[in-house]
This record gives sequence, C-alpha cells and structure tokens, in this order.
Amino acid sequence: MNKQAFLEKVAARNPGQPEFLQAVKEVVECIWDVYENNPIFQDANILERLVEPERVIMFRVPWVSDSGEVNVNRGYRVEFNSAIGPYKGGLRFHPSVNLSILKFLGFEQIFKNALTTLPMGGGKGGSDFNFRGRSDGEIMRFCQSFMTELQRHIGHRTDIPAGDIGVGAREIGYLFGQYKRIRNEFTGVLTGKGLHWGGSLVRPEATGFGVVYFAEEMLKAAGDNLEGKKVAISGFGNVAWGAATKVSELGGKVVTLSGPDGYIYDPDGVQGDKIEYMLMLRASNNDIVAPYAKEFPNASFHPGKRPWEQPVDLALPCATQNELDKKDAEALIKNGCKCVVEGANMPSTCDAVEVFQKAKILYAPGKAANAGGVTTSGLEMSQNYQGIPWQREKVDAELHKIMVRIHDQCLEYGRIDENYTNYVIGANVSGFLKVARAMVEQGVV
Repeated sequence: MNKQAFLEKVAARNPGQPEFLQAVKEVVECIWDVYENNPIFQDANILERLVEPERVIMFRVPWVSDSGEVNVNRGYRVEFNSAIGPYKGGLRFHPSVNLSILKFLGFEQIFKNALTTLPMGGGKGGSDFNFRGRSDGEIMRFCQSFMTELQRHIGHRTDIPAGDIGVGAREIGYLFGQYKRIRNEFTGVLTGKGLHWGGSLVRPEATGFGVVYFAEEMLKAAGDNLEGKKVAISGFGNVAWGAATKVSELGGKVVTLSGPDGYIYDPDGVQGDKIEYMLMLRASNNDIVAPYAKEFPNASFHPGKRPWEQPVDLALPCATQNELDKKDAEALIKNGCKCVVEGANMPSTCDAVEVFQKAKILYAPGKAANAGGVTTSGLEMSQNYQGIPWQREKVDAELHKIMVRIHDQCLEYGRIDENYTNYVIGANVSGFLKVARAMVEQGVV
C-alpha cells in the first residue's frame, strides 16, 4: 500500500474527524520513508495499528444544577497507545470537545510523550461541559459525576490524566477527591494536583517554560539568542503565562497577548506586574483581554484580530488548534519574524506550516516544543512514586534538561543541511521510532 492509499483508508475509517486526519497526515508524511525502509515495521503493520486507539471510552455525565435541573454531558477517554508506558494526557472540558479533537490530541500525545524519554504512553479525554457561568458547586457535581465513570478505566500504572483547557487546579481537586472516595486509595492517579497533596512545583508554568527553553535551543543552534527579541504570544492562559515569564527572564520582550475578543499590543513589554494582572484577569473566569489596555495606557487593544500582524522576531502561538493560518504566516514572514514555536497543540494550519517551511525560518511543532507540560507531569509522577516532593530549582532544571534533549532528537532526525533543520520531520521520526520499536518488541497486541 502506498502513502496516498493509506491516508485514504484512514479517512474512510474516520469520517467527520478533520482534526484527527490532519494530525495523522502530518505524521505519515514525515515518517513514510522511514516506515518503508524498515520491513520489520511493515511486517508488524505498525502504522495501521498506530492510527487506531487501543481503547475509546465514551459515557454520559449526568449532573444537577443549583436550580435542580438535570443536565447531561458527554464524557470521553481515548487511550491511544501504551507501548512505552501508561496512558498519559490531559482532560479538556470545553463545548468544542468531540471525538475528532480528542483523537487528534491523543495521537499527538503519543509522539510528544515519546520525545520526553519518560515512560509515558499517549491518551486524552474530556467533555463538552462548559464551566462558564457555573457555580463552584455545579462544577464540583459535574466533576464528581465525570470521575464516577472515569475511575473504572484509570489508575497510577494504567492511565494518568492531567488538566487541559477548562481543567485547572479546582477541577483536578474535585476529580481527585471523587476518585479517592470511590477507590479508597490515595495514589498519583492525576497530575496537576495541589502542592499540599502531591502536586509538583512549576507544573502550571511548565508548558510555557518548555516552549521558551526549546526556542532558546533553536536560536542557539542558529548562532543567536533571545536577548532583546520582540515576541508575539497568543492566548493568556497557563501556557502564555509561563512563556511570558520565561521570555522576560531570558532577556526577550513579549509584546502581545490575546483572547477571543482580540489581542493587546504592549510596546513596553508584558512583564512583572503586568503578568500578575494577566493572571488576575484569567482568574476572573473571563477570557477577554480588553481590560489590559485600560489598565496600561501605552498598550492598545485590537478587537476581533489576531496578534500575528505585528512586527516581531519570534511568534509563540499558545491558544488553541488551527489559530494561525496561511495569511497569518505570510504576515509574520513579511514583518521579519524568524522563529515560530508552537505552545498550543497544532495551532498552525497545514498551509501555514508550508509557508514557514518554504521560507526556511525556524519552526517547531507543538509535539516537540510544548512537551514541557507533560514532562513536568511525568516528573510529578516520579515524585509521587518516591513520596518525596522536589524543590522548585530541581524541577525547573530537569524540565530544562529534557527540553534540550528533545531539541537534540529533532536535530538528529531533522537536520537537512548545515543551514536548515526541519523540526517537524525531526520530532515525528524520533517519536515514531521509539514507539514503533516498542510495539514490535511487544508483539501483536
């Protein structure tokens, strides 16, 4: 079977799942030559097995509102691949959640987790629940109902969920409490826990920190550094917070943040008290960024627009999938952007990635660059197994070390010539080889 026939077969088996098919196509395009040159992978039919989740769990989540109304949401857990460790991946609570999005995220997670070199397989889950406008009591009852079903399928050596969009410290607490109540055990079955009961320092900021560490390594490999660079960031959740913090520490200047209402441009840089203000806005459970420009008069608000129109040296898309399209990519290149590093999962469309690669600028996919979050979740698991919390400096140092290691893997498999590295190929081939070899060694399961 040739590559096109394989992709057509996957599309026929997964109708109405565009995000998942987009993720599969990217991986297959990158690893096909490696797959064809390894008969052992073909004999074991690795690729066809790899694009099928080991298990997809879908369930109803009934819960009662404060007014007594009975509501029903849909819950999911996609346990995609456990070849190199227990399933590991976040839970997303958002109205947009569907099977295609969770399969895309779970599939990406396989390779991302493999790149960390930690023993973690790939999975993802969530619900179409919308926490906007809901009380703490309603959110607690929803989380308890969700975990009442999910607890049958997870465990600290089987499947360890974490947070994602819509699932922060509050939700993790409610989910963990219900798991402990039903199973009568206190184990590290979730990551992103509170610091007082098994959580890890640096975890909330970890994805953003990792993105910047990766960007720093890309620039170093090109003979440059972050000092004095202007940086555009989208979003203003945990990833954007961590990225803005670390960029400032390393001498760069973050000039944009964004929400669904538009973006702010701050020529003075988002740092110090401004980052604290951003966190306060986020804590208000409101995604809007417009108030920032009122609080800091030198900043301007651009309603209904995305930040990629500003002239910057680096762009860090940290919001959500497919937020940066071909037109945005062309604007970034035209305005002198030399480096794009993904903080979100698949935030650039296929056309945008093509623009970046054609221009041969530095571009890193999320599965490599945003692996800092799951890396620190893996470090939280290690702390839970040991029963010993680590100091902040140790966690940050381990995170930095692993992000450097991920970058080195991308260089090993993605270096085209002395002037250009294709980080997409590097990340996909490196992750694929580790998982494929493990699948071969474990037999047809």
